[in-house]
Amino acid sequence: MTAAGVGAGTPLLQVENLFREYPMPREKLFGQPPSVKALNGVSFTIEAGRSLGVVGESGSGKSTLARLVMALDRPTAGSVKLMGRDLHSLPAGELRRARRDFQMVFQDPYGSLDPRQTIARIVAEPLAAQRNTSRLEQRNQAEAVLESVGLRVGDLDKYPHEFSGGQRQRIAIARALITRPKLIVADEPVSALDVSVQAQVLNLMQDLQEQFDVTYLLISHDLAVVHHLCEDVAVLWQGRIVEQGPPEKLFQSAEHPYTRALVDAIPKAEPVPRARTSTSAAANRQTPLATPAQTRG
Repeated sequence: MTAAGVGAGTPLLQVENLFREYPMPREKLFGQPPSVKALNGVSFTIEAGRSLGVVGESGSGKSTLARLVMALDRPTAGSVKLMGRDLHSLPAGELRRARRDFQMVFQDPYGSLDPRQTIARIVAEPLAAQRNTSRLEQRNQAEAVLESVGLRVGDLDKYPHEFSGGQRQRIAIARALITRPKLIVADEPVSALDVSVQAQVLNLMQDLQEQFDVTYLLISHDLAVVHHLCEDVAVLWQGRIVEQGPPEKLFQSAEHPYTRALVDAIPKAEPVPRARTSTSAAANRQTPLATPAQTRG
């Protein structure tokens, strides 16, 4: 799979030596305020068509990484380059135009959709922000992308409260797809959904990956979710990437103790062996349907 617009030899996304420190409340009147390192020298590259999953527990720095890649926050040090452009050095107008190539799906399908807006306005919002399409063009593209996620054109005039959690996340995915981005950053896209709905949304994202030629940066705490969609996995622990590779390799021969703990945490369905009974005992056992004649020796 290739992504149009990415030059030969140029990675789709290149994160180099990324640091993010947050100041803490001052403990002493004249002392330097302490700080906490949410990210501590994170580096990785995503090639077009090879989705990367970033896994780690709560507090490992996953969501901070997502915000920095989306240029919603500025790093303390390091760079984020999309198709060769350093996002954090772009002027505001150029960054707005660059956002056409990268979009985000947030974790909470209830909080990420404005309850006062129709689905048509919500889905078309990234196009409207580009300021180069008419209302009619925005409506037509919203219709097409909404159908691609399994919803009806008539749903455009409804409001978010009229949909289930899984349907809302489909709407959020449609909003991310409407500009035909090269990269989608998905921050825990199924963790807030029922287990029965999670598989449906993951299968949808897999289908859309092929249909729209899009690459994912998938943030998750669940290795099994990442394995479903990604060709590569990076394990984030205490703000650092401690292990990276194909998911099959990490499942079979994880090297770092934290990675092995994540693999061990994946639920495994193992049937409990049933105790065997001898043929003679089974033959002599009475059943509720057996007649007295059948049970006499």
